[in-house]
Amino acid sequence: MVETIGYAAKHSFSRMKPFRFERDEPKDNELLIDVLYCGVCHSDIHQVKNEWANTVYPCVPGHEVVGRVAKAAKNGKFKVGDIVGVGCMVDSCHACAPCNEGEENYCEGPNGFLATYNGPFIPAAKAATGENMYGRDNTYGGYSSNIVCREDFVIAIPGGLKPEEAAPILCAGVTTFSPMKHWGVKAGDKVGVVGLGGLGHMAVKLAKALGAEVTVFTTSEDKKAEAEKLGATHVTMEKELKKKAEELTAVPGTFDFILSTVPEKHDINPYVALLKRDKTLVIVGALEPMAGVDNSAAAFHRRSVAGSLIGSIAETQEVIDFCAQHGIAPEIEIIPIQDINKAMKKVEKGDVRFRYVIDMASIAQEEADDD
Repeated sequence: MVETIGYAAKHSFSRMKPFRFERDEPKDNELLIDVLYCGVCHSDIHQVKNEWANTVYPCVPGHEVVGRVAKAAKNGKFKVGDIVGVGCMVDSCHACAPCNEGEENYCEGPNGFLATYNGPFIPAAKAATGENMYGRDNTYGGYSSNIVCREDFVIAIPGGLKPEEAAPILCAGVTTFSPMKHWGVKAGDKVGVVGLGGLGHMAVKLAKALGAEVTVFTTSEDKKAEAEKLGATHVTMEKELKKKAEELTAVPGTFDFILSTVPEKHDINPYVALLKRDKTLVIVGALEPMAGVDNSAAAFHRRSVAGSLIGSIAETQEVIDFCAQHGIAPEIEIIPIQDINKAMKKVEKGDVRFRYVIDMASIAQEEADDD
């Protein structure tokens, strides 16, 4: 067994605290990775607080993980000392149509993909009945000293990216890049980005690098200058847009693609009205039921509303390489693990610009304190 120390929540209203546990020894096709950095995603907060009603406690979050290989797979492509990443998944069924087509993030196996933490998404009681194909009722993520992962779910981090900057790309980067790729965002397109947080700011940078003209929609006046600095050509305040919502439904739109990155339910109707005919608004931030869509605004211009979930392993490697080639990196603030509870509160309030990244070297202090 591999001795590990992490930070965990024990129930939905608890603070994150040090948590000692053991990981299984890596199999021949797995890597043992010493974690260097881990990004703080808004979904970590949803999961810790059980806001999706599927959390298995204790919950050790973290799916934007960058580390150094401590033990390599047998006859594998990575060697000890390589800098690698682990994103939102560590396994899948490998048998369904999406998995066979290289889209593990849409795995249709009995439990879906195996999440880096809090996976599979079934209660522990059901796992005991044999419904759990992965043989475990929980996984522990990157808020920890090490992690074990199948080699084919591990991402190579190119030398052109700093490890701490690469971490958020493994979730925020691929979550916004995947729909842009799928819906064919290209040079000259007019792209709208709703929300300017961890996901939104990466969406702006990636769309700009793809050659698009980017408009940011935000509720915060103080984010206007930041959006422009990131590469947005236009910034529109959401309150002004909503005032014009009725008027907009009667005129043809101007956007080729709109990406909503807001992490909770919100009214998307004003944005649907901005789409050109046959174009799509994609929701990547919110996973709960949304308010209804005015189908007249959609039908009269054959517009679409869609969702997209993280990205495949191939897409994650692609966006990491794309960012290295184009000099794209998220805006980050490095914190010690001891500040995670304070950081989560700031993420909820939207007070971080734009992604916290935990320096996991700080967890060594917890080991010393516990001795």
